[in-house]
Amino acid sequence: MTTQSAPGQLPALELDRPAEGRSAENRSAENRSAGADPAGSRPAEAADTGALPGLPAALRSRAGTLAGPVRRRIAELARMESPTADTVRLNQLAEELAAGYAATGATVRRVPNEAGDHLVLDWAGRREDLAPVLIVGHHDTVWPAGILADWPVEEQDGVLTGPGVLDMKGGLALVEGALALLADLGQRPHRPVRLVVVSDEELGSPDGRRLVERQLSGAAAVLGLEPPHPDGRLKTARRGSSRVRLTVTGKESHAGNDAALGVSAVDELVDQLVAVRGLICHPDAELNAGRILGGTRANVVAGRAEAELGLRFATPEAQSRTLDTLARLTPLRPGAKVRAEVVSSRPTWPVRTGDPLLRHVRSLAAALGQQLDGAPAGGAGDTNAAGARGLPTLDGLGAVGAGPHARHEHIRTDLLAPRIALLAALLAVPLPRLRG
Repeated sequence: MTTQSAPGQLPALELDRPAEGRSAENRSAENRSAGADPAGSRPAEAADTGALPGLPAALRSRAGTLAGPVRRRIAELARMESPTADTVRLNQLAEELAAGYAATGATVRRVPNEAGDHLVLDWAGRREDLAPVLIVGHHDTVWPAGILADWPVEEQDGVLTGPGVLDMKGGLALVEGALALLADLGQRPHRPVRLVVVSDEELGSPDGRRLVERQLSGAAAVLGLEPPHPDGRLKTARRGSSRVRLTVTGKESHAGNDAALGVSAVDELVDQLVAVRGLICHPDAELNAGRILGGTRANVVAGRAEAELGLRFATPEAQSRTLDTLARLTPLRPGAKVRAEVVSSRPTWPVRTGDPLLRHVRSLAAALGQQLDGAPAGGAGDTNAAGARGLPTLDGLGAVGAGPHARHEHIRTDLLAPRIALLAALLAVPLPRLRG
């Protein structure tokens, strides 16, 4: 989606201003003297939309105009299949995304990765002296190449469906639309914005996590473009997750003539999985045996078998305890070997009491005529790393819909304009004090 910035600044529009008529600069100075943090934040809970005259009305109007192009952009991105680890397709999509973001004023950096390049995009802010807002997203999907042949991207009755439209081509297009909106209005974000788009999120970001974590220390707030709860609520906490590969080595033999000489890796794996399920029986931990491989033929005692386990945790303690349990697994039959390897892991992002970032976003939504709230989520994502560190973090700012990782994956097109306006406001309006 290509847009052109309006020449110069948008003329001042009518907006409710403080009765005393103080300038934005005076209010900022008073906030600093009242104890606002040195990054230029303000302690007030109400969104300071008065800093940009006419902003709510301008955002609502322009977002309504941009909803159509953003909808078409989502469909365009979804038609570019991007399965995790498909380097060629992921790099083609990365190039397309980079061009779209560059058209809104971003500087683009490609970060090489053998499974598909990551992207780092930067937009200048009106206050370059302030810490940046960090946005995280991903351009890989769980869907295999070729799935469009029997599941095309289609829109009907206000619903856009197709592989990856919700998770997360929708979020990637929405943030492009939000920054295009600000450019169209002759505005820039209040503070610098950095967007990191990783290529391996659906695998637990084994390489992308390091890229995200390198950006955290200097971020004022961290925003995620994953889809929200189906009712539109943002995600204020996430369970921790780990992917563990459980590998069993046995001894091959003829299943008829020399069965007693063999050690079945498949039998050992099945028994280990039953035992593991019992060991992890805890309300703060969940186990999903997502993939099992093993053996070669029915007449050969299996010499090797493995399972990929998906684990989710409500607390850091449950995560640590469970991974320690798996690391100490021992064989149940003589001659077998058992190994548990953590393939990827995300820390638990606990609920934050009195979340000031959520309060700020709720106030922005109210100024835009929207009702919005947040709630913890069961799934994990790249925002876990930020939330686990106690950084001001919100996820679920992507498109509203349902069915991620399922054949009924879809987004509601009537809610695109409100999300575009909300994202643009969140980037344009000064942040409140979020720490301390």
